[in-house]
Amino acid sequence: MIIFNPFFISFIPLNLHKILNLKVFYSINDFTSIKRTILTLGTFDGVHIGHKKILEKIIQKEKDCNSESLVLTFFPHPRMVLENNSDVKLLNTLSERTILLKNIGIENLVIHPFDEKFSQLSAVDFVKEILVNQFQIQKIVIGHDHRFGKDRSANIDDLIAFGKQFNFEVEQISVQEIEAVSISSTKIRKALQIGNIELANSFLGYNYSLSGMVVKGKQLGRTIGFPTANLKIQEEYKLIPCKGVYVVQSEFNQKRVYGIMNIGLNPTFEGTDLSIEIHYFDFNEDLYGQEIIVSLLKFIRPEQKFDSINHLQQQLSKDKEWALNFLKNL
Repeated sequence: MIIFNPFFISFIPLNLHKILNLKVFYSINDFTSIKRTILTLGTFDGVHIGHKKILEKIIQKEKDCNSESLVLTFFPHPRMVLENNSDVKLLNTLSERTILLKNIGIENLVIHPFDEKFSQLSAVDFVKEILVNQFQIQKIVIGHDHRFGKDRSANIDDLIAFGKQFNFEVEQISVQEIEAVSISSTKIRKALQIGNIELANSFLGYNYSLSGMVVKGKQLGRTIGFPTANLKIQEEYKLIPCKGVYVVQSEFNQKRVYGIMNIGLNPTFEGTDLSIEIHYFDFNEDLYGQEIIVSLLKFIRPEQKFDSINHLQQQLSKDKEWALNFLKNL
């Protein structure tokens, strides 16, 4: 039996239970279904257009076979555990990934806590205990290069052999599709690191976003006519794009609101800590304590240190004007 890791609960965002039409399980042992499943597994970080093609296969086969679609993913990211690498940065938080999978139409999501004990599970135990006994697998859609089990000792040929032994199908994802996923993920990360938001968004198939709670900052923006919402991102593993000023949008009460956002250290004010501040246009509501989502549309310029507050004000006015002209052409 796979044991649930109680420490994993600290990673689970409180709002996940609000996601409708998607059943979310926080351990393999929690999953139940009266139907057989068609599943795939992976980190699915970004849930981008390459992933979407694979996930849509699962959904279509689910309809054809009268089965339930299931995605098995893991958290923390295996590299965080096996490589003790706290510097791993992901495109999606757990909440964001869950919402994206729900929007694609996946019925079941199992987010299993990945730890060293789980990594020691043998290939045959993984197949028999999890895929067959727990998930009642009918079919698995998986990459040709996928390896699993202790020390990643088993490959696709082993999985096909297990399928014949335990009566489930194995469908290989093509080399081209796997390469598309890998290339897309790499390009998205590189694009965000240099501020090429349009390229990142084109590979994602949606606008890259940052989500978190609005907290009180130093309130310097309001002193110069540009009040800002200070965004606190709880998840340290979330990839933050390069420092600079961006055109952004959010939705409040089903109304779309635009603005400019600065990611940086506030060098003009001799700041030392990274902050994310959003100035919304024509919007005066109190957002303190609220969870918000900020979608990135365009990079305007790198962060700069100005020799006076007046010069900073002038530049912010130019940034706002530039953003408004950009939004006219959307």
